[in-house]
Amino acid sequence: MNNPVGWFEIYVDDMPRAKTFYEAVFGATLEQLQAGELEMWAFPMQVNQSGASGSLVKMPGFSAGRNSVIIYFSSENCEHEEARVVAAGGKIEKPKMSIGQYGFISLVYDTEGNMIGLHSMQ
Repeated sequence: MNNPVGWFEIYVDDMPRAKTFYEAVFGATLEQLQAGELEMWAFPMQVNQSGASGSLVKMPGFSAGRNSVIIYFSSENCEHEEARVVAAGGKIEKPKMSIGQYGFISLVYDTEGNMIGLHSMQ
């Protein structure tokens, strides 16, 4: 496994307010991403540098403050890791789903009740 963290999301209830806050605090302009039912605004990313980028997200049914930061682990195909979650003592919140041109994700809970994300391009 190379750099295991590939993406993060900060879930928000009021996107304009949150976007204004993060742009002001970090002096950056967030870019809107098109990803189905999710409203997403991404932090700037330098492809050839280390570290992970991420976005603010507003998703129906998932409010801020309820495990509102999700770390995504990159993989070849997220359904492989998803298939091991239950046997390892976790549970699946959202099985593998498309996020359009950005690939696929699965949302799962670890044994401590923390939600994490799995991301792949296939």
